[in-house]
Amino acid sequence: MKFTDGYWTLRDGVEASCPVEAYHVTSDPDSLTVMAPVRRIKHPGDLTLGPVVTVRCTSPMPDVIAVEITHFKGVRPREPELPLDAPEPASVEVSVDAGEAVLTSGALSVRFARGDTWRMDFLAGGRVLTGSGANAMAVIEDGGQSYVREQLDLGVGQHVYGLGERFGPLVRNGQSVDIWNADGGTSTEQAYKNVPFYLTDAGYGVFVHDSGKVSYEVASEAATRVQFSVAGQSMRYLVVHGPTPKDILRRYTALTGRPARLPAWSYGLWLSTSFMTTYDEDTVSSFIDGMAERNLPLSVFHFDCFWMREYQWCDFTWDPRAFPDPPGMLKRLKARGLSICLWINPYISQLSPLFAEGQENGYLLRRTNGDIWQGDQWQPGLAIVDFTNPAARTWFADKLGALLDMGVDCFKTDFGERIPLDVAYFDGSDPERMHNHYAYLYNQVVFDLLERRRGRGDAVLFARAASPGTQRFPVHWSGDGEATFAGMAQSLRGGLSLGLSGFGYWSHDIGGFIGLPDAAVFKRWVAFGLLSSHSRLHGGDSYRVPWIFDEEAVRVLRDFTRLKLRLMPYLGRIADEAHTDGLPMMRPMVLEFPDDPSCAYLDTQYMLGDALLVAPVFSAEGDVRYYIPEGRWTGLLSGETVTGPRWVEERHGFDSLPLLVRPGTVLPFGAVDDRPDYDYATGVVLRIYSPPESMRTTTRIVTPGGELSAVFTVERDGGRTRVTADRPVRDWAVLLVGEPVPAPVHGAVAERVAEGALLRALPGALTIEAGGE
Repeated sequence: MKFTDGYWTLRDGVEASCPVEAYHVTSDPDSLTVMAPVRRIKHPGDLTLGPVVTVRCTSPMPDVIAVEITHFKGVRPREPELPLDAPEPASVEVSVDAGEAVLTSGALSVRFARGDTWRMDFLAGGRVLTGSGANAMAVIEDGGQSYVREQLDLGVGQHVYGLGERFGPLVRNGQSVDIWNADGGTSTEQAYKNVPFYLTDAGYGVFVHDSGKVSYEVASEAATRVQFSVAGQSMRYLVVHGPTPKDILRRYTALTGRPARLPAWSYGLWLSTSFMTTYDEDTVSSFIDGMAERNLPLSVFHFDCFWMREYQWCDFTWDPRAFPDPPGMLKRLKARGLSICLWINPYISQLSPLFAEGQENGYLLRRTNGDIWQGDQWQPGLAIVDFTNPAARTWFADKLGALLDMGVDCFKTDFGERIPLDVAYFDGSDPERMHNHYAYLYNQVVFDLLERRRGRGDAVLFARAASPGTQRFPVHWSGDGEATFAGMAQSLRGGLSLGLSGFGYWSHDIGGFIGLPDAAVFKRWVAFGLLSSHSRLHGGDSYRVPWIFDEEAVRVLRDFTRLKLRLMPYLGRIADEAHTDGLPMMRPMVLEFPDDPSCAYLDTQYMLGDALLVAPVFSAEGDVRYYIPEGRWTGLLSGETVTGPRWVEERHGFDSLPLLVRPGTVLPFGAVDDRPDYDYATGVVLRIYSPPESMRTTTRIVTPGGELSAVFTVERDGGRTRVTADRPVRDWAVLLVGEPVPAPVHGAVAERVAEGALLRALPGALTIEAGGE
């Protein structure tokens, strides 16, 4: 929201009052409070005039400082508010003298200038990270509505990222962003997943701790500042110190929650019936048979809308015309090794048998006059479940529990963005703040049910709407994208932005949702989709089985699915990092290479974990241009090497894309390529790429559930390489990519392969000496 008319004046009707000095400072061992008048105090009469802004600083954890800006203290708190975790107590130091007032937490300090100048700075390592200067902080009146505004300095060459899953350019500089969930597809400024947290490459991030609408002007209204504002009389925001982008994410997610661990089967290929398609058990069986006949590994089958009867969404009852024997059908599908997912949403049509039940028991959102809130968009006369009512939460979960009893494994929690404001919640929650937070409660109810029934580590959703903290309940997918190359690029930008907003896992509809993709779009999207955290074939009004495109699409899907399954020992480790550190599996280049200025704007390529560079191809012809950071990188598919930093232009067939391994990587390759859940350590091949002359690195083999299977240590010292396992592992091997077989090799059987030297370890360890073929 913009309040000014250029640099000098305010917009018509806007009155802004800005602190001009830190007039009075008080402190205690845990906080620092500054009373800041908005006019100079020149004589005693000025003390009778307002406003006065109160700024209170505290620290919820080391290296994080919370700032509370208050105009009127008598306003009742507006609920709900996302509760923050406190993983470790902060030891705060406070000092006040005639020149300045400072609060320090860990390496981060906030400093207020005393005297005639208003200045609040955040410092780390003796360097100012950002700050709020003259005419930046303000309490504002605009047409009878009150706002609190803050503007934090943004230095030359500094970039802003995050603010949820946004589909425009990855760098937010120059953008206006409203944190307000909307069902707007992936091609506009609207977003399904809005998070009032931004991350910079200047050593800090900022989280506005507010569940309602937060408006951002990112180097837009004021070109040298990031502005954020909220309606009301107070605002609370937290400055999170890094210094690296990864450190910022670790601390932010320690406060707001980290993604749960997910079951191994969820990383395999998901196949859907698609959204608005007609199908029955025979259709489903034909899809699954077709996948099996073509040797296409399939892990999850998803039933979308029409598993329920038309006009009765949601009643959580199988349509008996299409599915006369749901328990038997699910049993037959599970006997084929498939997990089952069902589409749901939090809306109850008035034609659903559940409508009267929800109305009678107070489970549905009501208008302020007591009527059930209803609308006709999406389902005739639909109502919305009120998840602030504990009884409604139990009721909704019990309906889903009956489906779990039948054999269902997980749910796609669709919708949850179009939440109205003219309602009264059971617990008195503020409707404006519940508009976004509703997504958190909705997904929490379903995920908690799955964890109770299936156990931690075996619960998974496919969710669309999200708000701060909803990263706890994965997975999230991008929503309704266009079935074009442009739609594919939009989806990627959204996923990378979401990863920089604290979400560890992310997926998208392979081939796009809106419209039927042509064969080229589908095949290029397959490669991208199978090199994502989670991989799902899904569309809007058309099926997404590959053989409806062409036979090459079948081969492309087979090859990339099997590649992903062989990469599971590596993906298991980076999935564990999502849970333990809050780091996304799919990482913008700037997250891995924050000191490389060429990576700042890159949003058409990414790192899958810390070791694999992926550059999806966005053209039918296969032309692609991508950037390689410093070092000697190796193509995982081609074995060819290229040295960076440099830009590369290539042409790829549909069976290929730029997929490069970072120098010095020890990449574990699994022995199984037809399922994602297997013993990752047995038969693992450690592929060593462009190692330096001296190195010592460990490679952890971790299941997605967090179980440590083995730790391999690779040590190089001049001409000697030694690889050891920390426990007995059957049939493991080392592949020296692009290297001849050296001699002698101790503790291994060596053989030549196309890529280099395959050294199959005898029990214990192997040692490779330089000097020989």
